[in-house]
Amino acid sequence: MSGKAPSNPSVKEALIDRDQEGQRIDNFLRTNLKGVPKTHIYRILRTGQVRVNGGRIRPEYRLKAGDRVRIPPVRVAEAGQTPAPSPALLERLRGRVIHEDSSLLILNKPAGLAVHGGSGLDFGAIEALRALRTDEPFLELAHRLDRDTSGCLIIAKKRSALRGIQTLLREGHGVDKRYLALVVGRWPRRRSRVEAPLRKNTLRGGERVVRVEPSGKPSETRFEVVETFSGATLVAARPITGRTHQIRVHAVHVGHPIAGDDKYGDAAFNRSMADVGLRRLFLHAESLRFRLPGAEQEIQVSAPLDDELEAVLGRLR
Repeated sequence: MSGKAPSNPSVKEALIDRDQEGQRIDNFLRTNLKGVPKTHIYRILRTGQVRVNGGRIRPEYRLKAGDRVRIPPVRVAEAGQTPAPSPALLERLRGRVIHEDSSLLILNKPAGLAVHGGSGLDFGAIEALRALRTDEPFLELAHRLDRDTSGCLIIAKKRSALRGIQTLLREGHGVDKRYLALVVGRWPRRRSRVEAPLRKNTLRGGERVVRVEPSGKPSETRFEVVETFSGATLVAARPITGRTHQIRVHAVHVGHPIAGDDKYGDAAFNRSMADVGLRRLFLHAESLRFRLPGAEQEIQVSAPLDDELEAVLGRLR
């Protein structure tokens, strides 16, 4: 074991410029404090050691041009002290890039991989990509997918692209997102839209769940039947709003939970799907279509279903 102690820099102050505007403070710190555990970054935010313009802020605070960020002294781990993505994972991700240009890349994220570290996870897709692409000065998540959901994930390579995508997502109609989900029962073809307000809740044990509640945020998902099986339906889902667990909760709300959903799903249905080889949530971000502000060409990509999901459909047929 090396006797070399981790570095312990002094207090720093960062002045936010236009190109950094709109970035969440937690993402800014993760980018600028490489080697610092994610848990420690959230601790210094929670305890008020990080200040913006002299005041305390929450991890979701979005930086503005002209903000002055106080970064306290932190112990930066030396190389090899913090867990790193395995070479096998890095090689796997290398082959799952389905689109790339000078502004962004789109990854076919595998199920089971979180989009970022934190909450007990040392790394996620974004940290793995940064480890894979050490020559890229800027890589940031443009949106999120649930850990158990596979498919299209947008990574911005420029601050301008990040701002553009997030603007489109806030508008609610700027990014056409299509998911494939296998649900219990026969989905009525006449049911093409689910509008139900969603609210995040924290249970006594600390688990976070989303429920349909009148006091929740307005939420809309559009559904279309793709293929019908005995006891199950493959549907395409287009979320118009972007709430946490939206498709999963809207599907449950109308009586058709998604296969393999151990949080909101139907236990008996999940067992029957396990019998045909399903070992994960059957929810896949299949395609994306959008045009960045000021861009001439539209970006349209699709991510094929993983072999496991294709095999499940084959057995159901």
